[in-house]
Amino acid sequence: MVQNFDEKLKKYAELAVRTGVGLRPGQRLLIEAPVETAPLARALVEAAYDAGASFVDVRWDDDAVNLLRYQKAPEGSFDQLSKWRVDAEMETVDEGGAVLAIRSTDPGLLGGVDAARVTQQSRALSTYRKPYSKKVMTNSVNWNLITAPLPEWSSQIFPDVSAEEAVEQHWDAIFAATRADQPDPIQAWEDHLAALKTRRDYLTDKGYAALHFKDAAGGTDLTVGLADDHVWGGGASDSTGAEQGRFVPNIPTEEVWTAPHREWVDGVVVSTKPLSYNGVLISGIRMRFENGQAVEVSAEQGEATIKELIATDGGSAHLGEVALVPHSSPISQSGLFFFHTLYDENAASHIALGAAYRFNVAGGTEMSDEEFMAHGGNDSIVHVDWMIGSATMDVDGITKEGQREPVMRAGEFVI
Repeated sequence: MVQNFDEKLKKYAELAVRTGVGLRPGQRLLIEAPVETAPLARALVEAAYDAGASFVDVRWDDDAVNLLRYQKAPEGSFDQLSKWRVDAEMETVDEGGAVLAIRSTDPGLLGGVDAARVTQQSRALSTYRKPYSKKVMTNSVNWNLITAPLPEWSSQIFPDVSAEEAVEQHWDAIFAATRADQPDPIQAWEDHLAALKTRRDYLTDKGYAALHFKDAAGGTDLTVGLADDHVWGGGASDSTGAEQGRFVPNIPTEEVWTAPHREWVDGVVVSTKPLSYNGVLISGIRMRFENGQAVEVSAEQGEATIKELIATDGGSAHLGEVALVPHSSPISQSGLFFFHTLYDENAASHIALGAAYRFNVAGGTEMSDEEFMAHGGNDSIVHVDWMIGSATMDVDGITKEGQREPVMRAGEFVI
């Protein structure tokens, strides 16, 4: 049976509410949405009330307004922010609610903006938002990220068609990647989550001391030590907050990931896909790590922005995540570059600069900052993923005894 657009949009919204944030009857929900995505936001509101939400609020964002500020606001003013926007998130969490964000933006929006302006605003926002980020990093809130097309964004993915056709093709790609176009998306996700759980449990039981990434074709030769008592995540998570329950942070998701050891990362790593960060496209990233820290950084495009990023604070030049994604993932096989980390990170293995998720260390959500760091965990106000996997990437697991075991060959799992 062929489904029309409205039917698929409704299923997408239901999937985000019921499987994504795992909304429970009586729970409140905060939706964060660009103004251009209003049809999806309204579908989410309806799906949330149908699921028994007590109150649904929408916080609107506007790319055009943000761009005007960067273009016209005076120098030195970018440490100012509207605290109420973050306070709304904390209020929702404090009352046991959930947060669902539509993360859609023009990837090149800020390409012509002074990187220092973007960095100053990003640092101010990340600093004020850190208490909320800590809730996310400890699974203390049910949260979920999804996307929706914007004409400027869609035209970058599909440059050879009209803007209207690009948006239509973008929606088709989103529905396919999120399984929203299947007869029963929620059951399809149950099957997918079960497969991810099997993989993450296997890797947790292995307890590797480190992973070695080798891509002779791409130039990566990197050893990533893993945090003491690390735990692999992937697919669904369990909330530790007042309203406990299962949720899926990212739709789509194809990865399993864990916490690196912040002091044991050595070698060279090269990006295999561009990174769209704060409206700036960064490509050709190359980093050399010594004793956990990025000591040499370059990029073919957006170098100033990536250098500003790693200089954010004491933890931003260290890794907070290492993730494995098979080259055969549906997003990779689509052949599309989405210019959006939520999708592109699920097409390739990746690493993240900055904070580690506390739940990636056994007992980490109950640890002090000092205890978490002692286990190898990293702390920062940033967490930025970038892609390093490819069809020529091999990954070995290194046991505590120093033995090597194949985990991936030519971009595919062999475990």
